[in-house]
Order: sequence, then structure tokens, then C-alpha cells
Amino acid sequence: MRIALLEDDIDQAALLRQWLSQAGHTVSHFADAEPFLRGIRHESFDLFILDWLLPTSSGIHVLKQMRGREPDGPPILFITAREDESSIVTALQAGADDYMIKPVRRSETLARIAALTRRRAGHQREALEMAPYTFDLEEHSLIVDGKPIDLTEREFSLALFLFLRAGQIVSRQHLLEGVWGIDNASLKTRTVDTHVSRLRKKLGLGNSERWRLKSIYQHGYRLENIDSTRLQE
Repeated sequence: MRIALLEDDIDQAALLRQWLSQAGHTVSHFADAEPFLRGIRHESFDLFILDWLLPTSSGIHVLKQMRGREPDGPPILFITAREDESSIVTALQAGADDYMIKPVRRSETLARIAALTRRRAGHQREALEMAPYTFDLEEHSLIVDGKPIDLTEREFSLALFLFLRAGQIVSRQHLLEGVWGIDNASLKTRTVDTHVSRLRKKLGLGNSERWRLKSIYQHGYRLENIDSTRLQE
């Protein structure tokens, strides 16, 4: 999993990076708000960890900007020294998914992160409904309007990865790591483009009345719900 960490305390950041890396996650660390916001505009992530007190801004200000752009974006976990109830309520009301008070413990931190990602990925569900598509998460099969679609295991994983992140820009590198596995991150991004093109044709995502898979220049792809897009216009 790809995690973006916003933490200005170098020692705290190093500790969190060590824990997360040992748990198999890829971590990008940022020490202040501006480089963090710039970084997440150019790359995609599965989860964000924010500190509250920053050199030139605050984690709550960053949180509000993120949720303003993507209300249903990836989970956001606050890890901060601020322990008063009003701060916790403020963060949760602004869109944080969880809140931990420093000093944090390794096992609890990893468990909280795992819980956030499980809820987002729908691991407790047997199926994912994204009409007219139905993902059978046990059989790894995809049904469209009651008819099964012939997909390879890789194509199914790619489709599920994109639909779980509908509305978000997902980078090619993120797709390589999330679908092909982090050990295969050295594969050429052309591999992603080829598979996406094939999937777009199989699922009709180039001319669907409900979903559209768009290429985002120099970034990657975004799966858009056309009905939601129209409502926002």
C-alpha cells in the first residue's frame, strides 16, 4: 500500500517509516504542507497520515483542502500530540477517518491502518456493486447487466483497483505497485497502458453512459461516474 506521511519531526517520521516499511508499505515522507500538497497532486496514494503542527501551516488546514477536492478520497489518519477533545472532534468533523495521540505504539498504529484500508477495500463484502457492474470478490469474476465478462485475473484486479478509487487520479506507478505487485514496480508503464486499453474495450468504458475511464496527461487514469460528474456541473 502507498502511504503519504506529513510529519515535520524527523525522528518521528523515521520511526513511522520504519514500522510501515517493515509491514510492507511504501511510504513517501513530506516535512511541510506545501511539498505534501504538491506531491499528492502528482502521485496517488492509498492512505494519508497527517501531523497537526507544521512549520508553515497545519494538518487541519491540509485536511480541509484535501477533503474539499476529494470528499470521498483515501482514508486520512491524524497522528498528533494534540489530545484535547475539541481537536479530535474538529479533525473528525473535517474529514479525518481516525485520530491517534502521540506517542503511538507500533502494533496499534499498524492495526488502525489495516482497519481503515479494510473498510475502504470492502474486504468484509462478498460483492461490490457499481451499477451496471457487479464484482464477485470471492470468485474474482465480473458481471455486467447479468452477463459474465471474460477477464483474466490481472484484468479483474485492475478493474477492481480502479473502481475502488473511482473519481481519483491514479498514477501508472500506483497501478504497477497495486495490481502487479511492488516487486514488479520496475515494469514499464507501457504495460499498464496496454492492460488499461484492453480493459476499457472489454467493459465499454470508452462509450459507457455511466462510467468513463479517462487518460490524464502525465499522471495516469481516472475512472469517472458520469452521472456524478453531471450532478456537479
